[in-house]
Parts: sequence; structure tokens; C-alpha cells
Amino acid sequence: MTDSPADATPYEVLGVQATADDDELRRAYRRAARESHPDLGGDARRFRQVQIAWERIGTPAARRAYDAGSQRGSQQSASGPSGSSTWRSDTGRDAYAPPAARRDARPRARSHGHPGGRSREVFLQAEREWVGLGDPIEDPYDPTLIRSAPRHIRRLLAEALAEEATASIVSEMGIGVTVWHDLDAGAEGKLDHAVLTPSGLWAVESIDWGAPVRVEHGEITGETLAPGERPVKELVRAARAVQKQTRVRFTGRLLVVPDSAVDEDVQVVGSPRKPTALVVRRSALGQVLNGVFSPEGSVDVFEVRDRLQQTVRFV
Repeated sequence: MTDSPADATPYEVLGVQATADDDELRRAYRRAARESHPDLGGDARRFRQVQIAWERIGTPAARRAYDAGSQRGSQQSASGPSGSSTWRSDTGRDAYAPPAARRDARPRARSHGHPGGRSREVFLQAEREWVGLGDPIEDPYDPTLIRSAPRHIRRLLAEALAEEATASIVSEMGIGVTVWHDLDAGAEGKLDHAVLTPSGLWAVESIDWGAPVRVEHGEITGETLAPGERPVKELVRAARAVQKQTRVRFTGRLLVVPDSAVDEDVQVVGSPRKPTALVVRRSALGQVLNGVFSPEGSVDVFEVRDRLQQTVRFV
């Protein structure tokens, strides 16, 4: 569990409604802890989630703070009193609201389009429909409101945040890099980012499922993916649509995920000699874009940039 809105809430982890009374909550925790305990055949990752969920809402004071939209406070780790660790997390409105414009003078990558813009529009529309079209929303990014929303709506916001996180990383790579955000991919929807570096032109999707994922049989799978969701196939189709539109070929395709979603910095989807895509931890994105995993050769940055500037369309 991180502070991503796509994550399961503590109530969802324990399998109870947010209106459950203290006794029901306690019974749910004991049942979940027993079923997930590694010594009883359970899953260690799941057991850890259960412990963190209980730390966040297991006492009346912690539960009141969580329900009010605060996660302040030291929390003891699941390892127990001996060797325990603490963490502090302050998730407020600023964690979910659109990022403010930067005003420092450091050289940054050239950027075109609005990262996360369409995803935020979709989230706000879904949130409005969920609340009720006739009911006012004072603050759509209020943490208490977001936590009470269904998980599929929270995931829409998580996708916008993931796209903005990628944009922030790319922006720090300097003026030798150019990035286009929210590219129109026609019937395939949109491509989150096209990143041009001296190592190549990369088709990039940023996504957050709020849970671990894995690569199986050339696709990404995980318990929180929507039925029929095929992220690798969708990325390939979107990249091909943009290629057809711009007549500029991509060097490779990247799926950028939160560090907590996978165990390795980079995972190859498909043949190692000719990957279909790379699944990349967010913290390793700069390394990949700098050419560590690039095929031999390079691109004519000026030619590709000019071509894209003339032909690219945004959603």
C-alpha cells in the first residue's frame, strides 16, 4: 500500500465496508491476518498489506484520522517491537491536485501537450457522475472524497498522476530531450508520451494499477487489471497508430509503472532480441531513456523532431 489513489483502501484490504463497527473491523482483521499469515500458508505480501491496513484504521483515533483524510502519525511496522520501523505519510489535497508550474531557471526538456490532462478530464467526469450530476463538489481532489470513491474511479486519477510523474522525470533530462504528451492515436485512444532522446524515439505509457503486476505470456497480468485489459497490446496499437500518422518509427515501447508494482527495474516483454515492450520501474526510467537498453545505432534527433512537430496531433 502506497499513497496512490489506485491502491486498495484499508477497508478494502480487510474486506469490510467503511461503515463497519469496531467489532466487525476487528473480526475482519483477525480473519485476514490468519488467512494471509506466511506460517499458515498465506502470502507474505498480502500479510504485510493487512498489517498496514490495521495500523491505519485499527484504533478509533487512527480510524478517525484516516476517515478525515489524514494519514499523519508514526506507524509501527509488521515486524513487531523488535527491529520495528516507522513511517510518516501526509496525503492531502496537494498530492492529487494538478501540479503547479515550475518557475526555476534550470534547462529542461522541450515539452509539448498536457501530461495527464485527458486522464484528469475522464476522472473528473466519472467522479461527477458517481457523486450525482445535481450535487455540488466543493473540491474534487479532497482526499476524503477520493478515498470513498469506487476503485475504478480512483484508478483514473492514479493514471493522471502516473503520467505527470513520468513528465516530471523526463523534464529533468535537459534540453537535449523533447517530449510530446497525450498524442492522438485515433481509434486506439491516445499515447501518453513520445520521448525523443539521442538514444531514440520512445513510445511511453504511464500506468498505476494500485497493486503488483507480472509479465506472463507476452502480456501484463495482475489481480486489479480490468477484465479484458491488455496493456502491452494497447500500447503497441497506440504506437502503431501514431507511427502511421507521423511516419516516424519508434525505437521501442515502454510501460512505466510504480516501483512497488514490480520486483525488477526492467522486464522484457517478448523476445530479448526484439522486445515487444519493456516494463520499467519509474525510478529506472531515466536510465532506460538515456540509452542503456537501446538497440544499436541512434536517430537523427533534428529530423525526427521536425517531422513530429509538423504531423503530431493531440487529444
